Amino acid sequence: MTSADTSPDTSPGLSSDTGSARTSPFRHSETDRDAAPQFVLPLVVHIEKAAPPARTDALETAARAVLVLLSDERATAPDGEWTEAVRSWQDARIRKVVRRARGAEWRRAEALPGITLGGPAAEGGAAAAEVRVFPPVPLDGWPKDLAKLQVSGTDLDDPEPPPVPDPATPVLWLNPEIAMSAGKAMAQAGHGAQLAWWELDDAARAAWRAAGFPLSVRTPSAEHWARLVASGLPVVRDAGYTEIAPGSCTVVADHPALRGPGRA
Repeated sequence: MTSADTSPDTSPGLSSDTGSARTSPFRHSETDRDAAPQFVLPLVVHIEKAAPPARTDALETAARAVLVLLSDERATAPDGEWTEAVRSWQDARIRKVVRRARGAEWRRAEALPGITLGGPAAEGGAAAAEVRVFPPVPLDGWPKDLAKLQVSGTDLDDPEPPPVPDPATPVLWLNPEIAMSAGKAMAQAGHGAQLAWWELDDAARAAWRAAGFPLSVRTPSAEHWARLVASGLPVVRDAGYTEIAPGSCTVVADHPALRGPGRA
């Protein structure tokens, strides 16, 4: 698995071609994103050697985990126990790092404050994905039980091609021209979900949350990707710290509530 960080453009840490989010928590005029203390959002995926999850399931579960944390009262209430950490993270570069755990490592990770999400029932012999998301931590201040976990060394595959996504469900489209490890793609999917969340109004956010954050992660054709990038939907651009070139477009966040005339 590899880490993922995104470069700033129209909103701090993440880029959205539609402009800054309606309800972004950032202190734009007060904060230099690079000078601010840097935080990272840790995500840990449960991967047992004998029964790893399917790649798409892991990507979708990671994206939903980010949304669940962003909407959790512990991260949104003025006196929430995670609120200050989330705000500090969002005022700097938006970094997410995905690590893997198995056996006792996973049990130790589950004992730390965070939220575990499970994927759907497994198909094709793969285990259902489990991803635990933790409140942001300082870039150089990881809890020791998370710092010891591996970032690289395991990748994931889909036993069967994922089905065509429901057009009524949000879709996070991955750039078909960029090869990413599963961990990198999980972090990028999380970035895309976060961009969509920022762009939605309160009613759309509430409806998405009430439905359990349904979403799909898919890879379009090159032609479809070109239309998506030009559609005005939110686009994630990577900072280029790992795996891919700086400024690369990695994900288009296609939420039905964000579609308009001329959008794919």
